Amino acid sequence: MTRVPRGEARARLLAAARSLVRHKGFAATSVDDLCAAAGVTKGAFFHHFPSKEALGVALVQDWTTTTGAMFAAHPYNSLPDPLDRVFAYIDLRRQLLDQPIPEFSCVAGTTVQEAYESSPPIRQAAAESIGSGAEHVRPHLVAALAAHPVPGVTAESLAQLFQVAVQGGVVVAKALDTPTPAREAFDHLERYLRLLFDRPPT
Repeated sequence: MTRVPRGEARARLLAAARSLVRHKGFAATSVDDLCAAAGVTKGAFFHHFPSKEALGVALVQDWTTTTGAMFAAHPYNSLPDPLDRVFAYIDLRRQLLDQPIPEFSCVAGTTVQEAYESSPPIRQAAAESIGSGAEHVRPHLVAALAAHPVPGVTAESLAQLFQVAVQGGVVVAKALDTPTPAREAFDHLERYLRLLFDRPPT
């Protein structure tokens, strides 16, 4: 095995885990699989992660950081109208569905479905990650509701609805082996929001 440059093993293991977990699932991905895909030894694995569970927690945390940076840097955040920002966020979510199903699936959502009871640390990391996902859109919903109040509706509940659409859409897309259900979930979410805020399509 070619020696991995110093300092790269951890990043390689996380990159390998992201791909393998999305394609195979967390339980079906072994430490041997991870080491082979990353091109590192088992010694390197256990140098960085005391257990596979620790790798799972780090994977979800890395996913949270990576996706958070991607959404924070996207141009939709600079649109002047908060509702336009919300609809642009939905458009971005639709664009992500143009990738193969494993590539648009959520690492946190995929992992927590398997580890919900068996690994409280992974479940907690996933809860934080999915909460972070809601935060991508919540500030825009806060601003939209401030400009267009809707009795009985909160930005927090709407942000959670976005996560239900994202996570549920991915699960159904995997089950039916087509991104269509996820795309339709975003279409229905946009229709609902346009009705809620009385914003007809342009």
